[in-house]
Amino acid sequence: MSRHVAIVTDSTAYLPPQTMERHAITAVPLTVVVDGQALEEGTEISARSLAQALQKRRPVTTSRPSPEVFAATYRAAADAGATGIVSLHLSAEFSGTYDAAVLAAKDASVPVRVVDTRMVGMALGFCALTAAEAVDAGGSLDEAVAAAEKRAAGTAAYFYVDTLDYLRRGGRIGAAQALLGSALAVKPLLELDGGRIELREKVRTASKAIARLEEIAVERAASEAVDVAVHHLSAPERAGALAERLRERIPAMAGLQVSEVGAVIGAHTGPGLLAVVVSPR
Repeated sequence: MSRHVAIVTDSTAYLPPQTMERHAITAVPLTVVVDGQALEEGTEISARSLAQALQKRRPVTTSRPSPEVFAATYRAAADAGATGIVSLHLSAEFSGTYDAAVLAAKDASVPVRVVDTRMVGMALGFCALTAAEAVDAGGSLDEAVAAAEKRAAGTAAYFYVDTLDYLRRGGRIGAAQALLGSALAVKPLLELDGGRIELREKVRTASKAIARLEEIAVERAASEAVDVAVHHLSAPERAGALAERLRERIPAMAGLQVSEVGAVIGAHTGPGLLAVVVSPR
């Protein structure tokens, strides 16, 4: 982080390690608690281990980074020569991560702009990458923030889960919607809307839900130059097949990434998650 404006995000951005290294992006880890044991996402618990814990119905919760962790990250950036920091995080509707970053920013030795992107996954990752690219091009602190906020405003994220139970347990979606979905034996299609998880459509079967997810992504992309990310949890074949179909159907696609979500998001969606992020450049 030797650049004049440092870019900080959190571990739910799921940016490829080589991308983070190339653009000097730092990710502060969230924590997953399994059977009372606190484990850092990305280093101490894998998506596979998380999926196994969920399938065995072991108690799983998540927690935000502490303000002290953010303070240390900001201090390291300043010590490396940064004169300003952009700190971009997952939706405050999901986590107290944004609030922890705000608390730490108050005592930082350099200006820190903390942004609630109202996104998660590569929807957040694209925002962090855009801010880093703005800085690479010589942009100021304000210009990097503006670039990230513009990217966030145009980005859409849609996802399919096999069951709403995990989201209901974590309080990420209304209990009434979860019960309704179970009662009707439907497969839910969800979307990020205003930083919250909302039910977009209810489809009768998994195959129809995934086909509809594909259609929604293609419609959202239209003819714009877009980056696309396909996320999954314990469903690599399903994700790969969807990615290939999207590659064929979105002619203006600028970039495509397929990746498994980490333990924090996986804890709230459960195995079988399939998500698509569409982010205009």
